Amino acid sequence: MSRLAPTDSLDHQNLRSHYQSGDWTPQDVAAEILRRIKARGEDGVWISLLPEADLMTSAANAARRLAAGDRGALVGVPFAVKDNIDVAGQLTTAACPDFARLASESSTVVTKLLEAGAILVGKTNMDQFATGLVGTRSPYGTPRNPFDERYIPGGSSSGSAVAVSAGLVSFALGTDTAGSGRVPAAYNNIVGLKATRGRLSTSGVLPACRSLDCVSIFALDCADAAEVMNVVAGFDAADEYSRRPQEIPQRLSQFPAAFRFGVPAKSQLRFHGNQNYEKLFAAAVANLQAIGGQPIEIDYEPFAQVGALLYQGPWVAERYVAVKQVYEQRPEILLPVIRQIISGATKIDGAAAFSGMHQLQRLCRQAENEWAKMDVLLVPTAPTTYTRAQIEADPIKLNLNLGYYTNFVNLMDLSAVAIPAGFGDDKLPTGVTLIAPAGNDAALLSLGDALHRQSGTTMGATGIALPAAVEIPVATTDSVKLAVVGAHLSGQPLNHQLTNLRARLIRTCRTAPNYLLYAIPGTTPPKPGLIRADAGEGGAVEVEVWEMTSRAFGDFVAAIPPPLGIGTLTLEDGQQVKGFLCEPFAVRNAANITHFGGWRAFLKSR
Repeated sequence: MSRLAPTDSLDHQNLRSHYQSGDWTPQDVAAEILRRIKARGEDGVWISLLPEADLMTSAANAARRLAAGDRGALVGVPFAVKDNIDVAGQLTTAACPDFARLASESSTVVTKLLEAGAILVGKTNMDQFATGLVGTRSPYGTPRNPFDERYIPGGSSSGSAVAVSAGLVSFALGTDTAGSGRVPAAYNNIVGLKATRGRLSTSGVLPACRSLDCVSIFALDCADAAEVMNVVAGFDAADEYSRRPQEIPQRLSQFPAAFRFGVPAKSQLRFHGNQNYEKLFAAAVANLQAIGGQPIEIDYEPFAQVGALLYQGPWVAERYVAVKQVYEQRPEILLPVIRQIISGATKIDGAAAFSGMHQLQRLCRQAENEWAKMDVLLVPTAPTTYTRAQIEADPIKLNLNLGYYTNFVNLMDLSAVAIPAGFGDDKLPTGVTLIAPAGNDAALLSLGDALHRQSGTTMGATGIALPAAVEIPVATTDSVKLAVVGAHLSGQPLNHQLTNLRARLIRTCRTAPNYLLYAIPGTTPPKPGLIRADAGEGGAVEVEVWEMTSRAFGDFVAAIPPPLGIGTLTLEDGQQVKGFLCEPFAVRNAANITHFGGWRAFLKSR
């Protein structure tokens, strides 16, 4: 009999704690999941479940790994996958029963998860052929919104989001072309990560728009999403759109402590009369300010126009490519609304496709002006929500409304994470999305975690508070730590050379006690020179340690005038970082100011 209670959380931190203490086993978790699924009845979440014997075998294998000392982040962690992602030996339906085919091998992302010891529970319901943001376009029924079944669960990754929110799995995979990994997150009070395009392989994923598709991750918090991304990310030669690490722009692991976040101009915000969403977005802006952000009003029009291209421009033709054979040979197996959407592609010719590409490029160039003002963009994840009856009455227009804040992201090669933002007076959840240029996945998850905690929301529909904060476990990108000692310190004349390169202040500390500091004569602005001393000489000198990308570091170093240069400094705790050093000839007639302990103290003494 399971030792888990129906109210126990399946977040990774809680699972690991109970596995390590011996209170739970993976078999206990699997048994409790089966009980929860049975208790929910016909909830529309699943298209297929793995046979119970297979589930328990996977759990037993995970238990053996734990007993052998394997402490991998995902060992014994249950998950689900959207049913357009292949799992060996299982049908892939894309929510179209007559299209179903048996997968001979698993997708790359599923293979990585299984190798990491995660336990696959089943395949989840979705909007047919991943076309929709509503979650109601499936012959397998509509996944039941865990907060109010009258309302849509969000799509197209509807079943995956509900499975996480309802506590049926710890995390789930979806896909995201137009927002399918984000809108369902908002409607289910969970985190939805749409990582940089090409960071997660789409090999073994049935395409919607092949050049834009991303595998998305649903989780109860940002730390869990990060752990999953760490396992499944990586270059895959079998996926022609997969990106090698050097092909993804290198970013910092966190945004600066004082960062700028863009918000659409008030005239460009849309809520379709939903005052709850409007109030909760305003609260999210205030919460982001409270953790160090400066709001910057931006022109949202370039982003909105790009979003309109996805369904009202030539990219509909790419959706047509994905289902062309079905549409031309067996159109009757498609839902009427899917046929209607795909039919628009037959009117698009080559000239229209190139025209759309040119328009996209023009709009991306316009958006550069807005990105120059901000480090990250904050938008509502969706402008409103709808009842299932409202969607049934007007399925296409209302679906388009839901993509106003999501459709542009993949077209513009941006990364995004959807974060819970609280509950309205109607007791329905909403969410906001943090968006940044490609490569910012780690920084977005770190900032998203802080925003999630600031909002004070619970995890999914469980009613359970977030676990204790932990460092977001995303491997840092290609970055360099640099110690500055003089005119580049915060508040000093050359500090802008760091901030202009988006460097981030990590800490203020001192060097090891074997450095000499001199006031170099005749420099403008005044600068000190740091020299490494012989053993037993010198003292500890105050420094600031900044982090920047290796590309920014190269630009910074190239602009350093003599007699200064960059070498390796040893800090008081023994850590070695890059830092300013001075050529010895420049300090022959300079005043030794080491006894002041730092440049700021010297300036103050004057």
